[in-house]
Amino acid sequence: MKVKSIQRVGQSIKIIDQTQLPSKLKYIKLNDYQKIITAIKKMQVRGAPAIGIAAAYGLAIAVSKAKKNDIAFIERVADELMNSRPTAVNLFWAVKRVVARFKRESDGSIKKTIEILWDEAEQIHDEDRQMCLKIGENGARLIKDGDTILTHCNTGALATGGIGTALGVIYTCRDQGKSIHVYAGETRPVLQGARLTAWELKREGIPVTLICDSAAGLLFRQNKIHHVIVGADRITANGDVANKIGTYPLAILAEKHGVPFYVAAPSSTFDQNIDSGDNIIIEERSPAEVTDGFGRATAPKGTKVYSPAFDITPKELITNYVTDNGLRSGGREN
Repeated sequence: MKVKSIQRVGQSIKIIDQTQLPSKLKYIKLNDYQKIITAIKKMQVRGAPAIGIAAAYGLAIAVSKAKKNDIAFIERVADELMNSRPTAVNLFWAVKRVVARFKRESDGSIKKTIEILWDEAEQIHDEDRQMCLKIGENGARLIKDGDTILTHCNTGALATGGIGTALGVIYTCRDQGKSIHVYAGETRPVLQGARLTAWELKREGIPVTLICDSAAGLLFRQNKIHHVIVGADRITANGDVANKIGTYPLAILAEKHGVPFYVAAPSSTFDQNIDSGDNIIIEERSPAEVTDGFGRATAPKGTKVYSPAFDITPKELITNYVTDNGLRSGGREN
């Protein structure tokens, strides 16, 4: 993959500003953890694995700049990073993992602490690359030559440290010589499917057709979809999935029409500390993303808005989880 969403550059990171796509491929350098928090909140960097990686680097950057390695400072920065967005578990997992290693291995010297934090962040980044490859290999077993796949939001190189999760499956199928076609939902209101997924797939030479989110039902009725593959921001102990808003209705449509529904996610997205989707905090986004999307008014001024960023798909609607450890059955039979 030529696209890299996050790269370490010395004691800073370079990310693709995803708010500028598809019109401009712009890289920005971040050498302050607060700027990383802003980038996460503004979705300049996004996707559950990618924001976890960015936050891990953010903790290393904070300590490197401040030259402070007392636990109170590190835990304060960690809390700020984890509070940047509330739903994706990878964010919390990555930051807590870096802090835990500091507590285990620090000898009190600032030099040793900085080495530990950067090393752990890089390990998290590299492990995500490897997990993406394994997800791709495992998911490709489900796809036949000539199949058509519907996906939602963006789950490729822009959303991860590697080739992606759901899109990683698609890239692996391509590399195996399988001829596949992808339908990408636009993913309102911020259009990650239109701006990011279609952009990625076109760069990779994979046939893609962009659809309005509301057109999916007709595609199912016309028997044009063989599989649905989506990513996840959190998977609970009972198998419920939090993913981009609009995922749940696709799962219902897939069940209604007998189409397999797969969730592709790394091990770090599984959260055994939450029993079910009922207990996941759902982030609500700014009303302006709905009423004034991309700087143009699309609703009367003062219109009330409900704009959850995610919804919950219950295990009963999921055919398989595609993970780096293999395929896991969901609660729905083919």
